[in-house]
Amino acid sequence: MAAYLQWRRFVFFDRETVKEPSGPDGAGAKPFALPPGIAVCDSGRGSLVWVFFFFFFFMCLNCDLNMEGQIWFLPRSLHLSSFQAYKLRVTHLYQLKQHSILVSVGEDEEGINPLVKVWNLEKRDGGNPLCTRIFPAIPGNKPTVVSCLTVHENLNFMAIGFADGSVVLNKGDITRDRHSKTQILHEGSYPVTGLAFRQSGKTTHLFVVTTENIQSYMLSVKDYPHLELDTHGCGLRCSSLSDPSQDLQFIVAGNECVYLYQPDERGPCFAFEGQKLIVHWYRGYLIIVSKDRKTSPKSEFAGNEARNSDKQVLNIYDLCNKFIAYSSIFDDIVDVLAEWGSLYVLTRDGKIHVLQEKDTQTKLEACKYMLFRKNLFEMAINLAKSHHLDSDGLSEIFRQYGDHLYNKGNHDGAIQQYIRTIGKLEPSYVIRKFLDAQRIHNLTAYLQMLHLQSLANADHTTLLLNCYTKLKDSSKLEEFIKTSESEVHFDVETAIKVLRQAGYYSHAVYLAEKHEHHEWYLKIQLEDIKNYQEALHYIGKLPFEQAESNMKRYGKILMHHVPNETTELLKILCTDYRPSAGNEGAGMLEGKKANSEEFIPVFANNSRELKAFLEHMTEVQADSPQGVYDTLLELRLQNWAHEQDEQMKEKLHNEALTLLKSGRFKTVFDKALVLCQMHSFKDGVLYLYEQGKLFQQIMHYHMQNEQYKKVIEVCELYGDQEACLWEQALGYFARKEENCKEYIAAVLKHIENKNLMPPLLVVQTLAHNSTATLSVIKDYLVNKLQKQSRQIEQDEQRIQKYREETMRIRLEIEELKASPKIFQKTKCSICTSALELPSVHFLCGHSFHQHCFESYSESDSECPTCMPENRKVMDMIRAQEQKRDLHDQFQHQLKCSNDGFSVVADYFGRGVFNKLTLITDLPSGKTATTIEAGLQRELLVHTKRST
Repeated sequence: MAAYLQWRRFVFFDRETVKEPSGPDGAGAKPFALPPGIAVCDSGRGSLVWVFFFFFFFMCLNCDLNMEGQIWFLPRSLHLSSFQAYKLRVTHLYQLKQHSILVSVGEDEEGINPLVKVWNLEKRDGGNPLCTRIFPAIPGNKPTVVSCLTVHENLNFMAIGFADGSVVLNKGDITRDRHSKTQILHEGSYPVTGLAFRQSGKTTHLFVVTTENIQSYMLSVKDYPHLELDTHGCGLRCSSLSDPSQDLQFIVAGNECVYLYQPDERGPCFAFEGQKLIVHWYRGYLIIVSKDRKTSPKSEFAGNEARNSDKQVLNIYDLCNKFIAYSSIFDDIVDVLAEWGSLYVLTRDGKIHVLQEKDTQTKLEACKYMLFRKNLFEMAINLAKSHHLDSDGLSEIFRQYGDHLYNKGNHDGAIQQYIRTIGKLEPSYVIRKFLDAQRIHNLTAYLQMLHLQSLANADHTTLLLNCYTKLKDSSKLEEFIKTSESEVHFDVETAIKVLRQAGYYSHAVYLAEKHEHHEWYLKIQLEDIKNYQEALHYIGKLPFEQAESNMKRYGKILMHHVPNETTELLKILCTDYRPSAGNEGAGMLEGKKANSEEFIPVFANNSRELKAFLEHMTEVQADSPQGVYDTLLELRLQNWAHEQDEQMKEKLHNEALTLLKSGRFKTVFDKALVLCQMHSFKDGVLYLYEQGKLFQQIMHYHMQNEQYKKVIEVCELYGDQEACLWEQALGYFARKEENCKEYIAAVLKHIENKNLMPPLLVVQTLAHNSTATLSVIKDYLVNKLQKQSRQIEQDEQRIQKYREETMRIRLEIEELKASPKIFQKTKCSICTSALELPSVHFLCGHSFHQHCFESYSESDSECPTCMPENRKVMDMIRAQEQKRDLHDQFQHQLKCSNDGFSVVADYFGRGVFNKLTLITDLPSGKTATTIEAGLQRELLVHTKRST
């Protein structure tokens, strides 16, 4: 039970007296006074139409003048208005907060016959609010006085309490007779002093309090079960229902204590002494009006003492924070109403006092000094929370509270307050206070919470992990790092670095694997733990791109320690890689392959594994990069060169040659040739020479090795493709001082048959050989001279034939010039039909029908039959004339050019230097002896000297 005297007192409300509006002259306003004789009052919101203009409270005035039975309205403008509700008097009012509905109880005739009227304030009937329903309030036929009234905000329940202990429940639409049902809910021996509806979800309860007990009814269940909560009650107007901040508890104020009730049990109680006259609930505050005197004679349900003129105390309690927000003395309070965001206290003398709550900042500033000075930080915190102070303000209170505890040496309590400032207070402010080794536990707690709220940076993570390692608290360390993916509140990479530095390798590896920091995982496994097998297995589980990059980075280390397993993984990586993870989806992924050439450096100093890897790649992947074949060739040549066992050397020889013949070295011919030459791989060199058509190099190779027969074989094999081989072979044997007559004779025989060299050049070549005698070339020279003799004879015979032919032609030309020509052709040279007149005859001897000639001839002066041959001759003549013109141009360009060879090559390619001999007619004045100098125009002879 809370002690009332221990509660702190504050002044959170400003008290003023309501004054009349100022007049036109601006004179000071007088206090506003209500008409005397107020019997009952209530307050509440108007309709939505009115909500933007003003709110109002209603007063029923009961006096001896003409105001009996009237309900008065006082808007915020303080202009009173009223209407006649009953003929005699109004005893009770209830204004709904969410509807413009007013329920009243009064009398229209003498006697005990109370009537209930429901008024719709939004609708009008002759200028007055519309009365939507009227029904008698008495339970059954027993005349009794109404003691209290309450209405549910959903307009489906109305409860009326009576002085005889009865409670009438009206269920249904309270604004209409047709849809409502009235029944007696409660009967007892003690007057009913208070009623209240409580709505929680779909459950509705009704609290009923009398002078001697308290009960609750469940209205959402059939038969309305009830429960007696307590065996003492309260007086009239001494009960109320709290808001959700106090869980909608029913408040009953007795003279000794104030009790709070749930529908099924009694809650806490507070020892507020004094005779209670009025109880209300307002915005989380409990408002109690009580007397100063401790004793008072009971009359009219122990609540009628409010009608005397004794001094009364109005207290406003904050039950959550346990302090008194306001306390003041008034003269004879009629009621306390809440409207327009303020409290209005009506006194019997007609005055209205307004209690305006101060804003949160003002209240905190007013009490902060006192609370902080007395170190009442908990109360300050609760007060700030209840008034919804912003987070910055709360954080400042927590900081000051933490500083207070820290200065007192209560470091555990201080760190708890500092933790509550996270997100507002700079962490370094707290961290600097707890860097001492003796306070490392407190610092760890703060840093943990900083990480949980995801507000830690890399430095905080480093500091926290160092705290764990200093404390040797492995359990906390594991708990920190082994959080689920969604709960990670620290920089993982920083944590891995710190753990690695502190020697917690297993923890660092766990973090790296869990959060897929592959590089850190492999670095720790390989450099710190030296677990090469596990590192290799881990790479095999990575996605393709990451597995490829990590094998390039760590492949050499792995190859040095686990060569076989590393080679196998590289084979998979370069052919058909799929991550070896345990999930089923990994096998469904399309395989990828890396560039095998890029992994060759990994095999440094591991030639055996490199050979196995390269051979595997060439077998399963024929389109492997060229570098794979180049490296494999070099490796096989090295092995062949260093092998001592003859059988194995022969095997390696065949393997290297087979690789060369695979056709993979056409684009890198020079590189393969250099490799074979470096390792003195004879067969490979000769094979490559042959593939590259380097026949002279083949012969030079045999010459260097003095393989005479091979030289002759090369000439025989490739001499037709490159004739100079025989000449080089002759020069080679000619320079030898040994007896090479047999080979020289073979070469000379082939030179003679193919006519490859002039005899004089042959003689000059062999003149360098001191062992070569004339007998070596005797047969060659004799045969050559005989051939030349026969050629001369043939040329002389041809010349004589040409002369005779030329003479015959000239005689024929002279005859044509001097003698008539007789045309004896009987057939047309075109259609071969008998000639008929008209006909056309040419001196060449061809005759044509005129119509045939006209049809086939392109020119009237040319024979159609001889025209193609004549045109060939004319074209050759024109070409010769053009070449004559080119001579001067060629000479000029040759003199002016800086590169004469390019000019000669250009003209040579255009055929300028082809030799043409033109036979033309003998010019007039020339003698017959000069016939050989000219040629007949119709005869063209093109000869070429053969060597």
